[in-house]
Amino acid sequence: MLIIPVKEGENIERALKKYKKKYDKTNVMKELRGRKEFEKPSVTRRQEKIKAAYVQKLRSTEL
Repeated sequence: MLIIPVKEGENIERALKKYKKKYDKTNVMKELRGRKEFEKPSVTRRQEKIKAAYVQKLRSTEL
């Protein structure tokens, strides 16, 4: 459970912004999506390699 301390007189918009930032850092949605269906470790590694190659290609063409 996320707890966001709100000081007296603090804007609710700022408190919401803090909550959203803290929520994103916990990676809750990423974990839920990952648990939705099982993916074999070999498939996960293969996708990571493909993504790394893609990013490397983008960075090399950028220079």
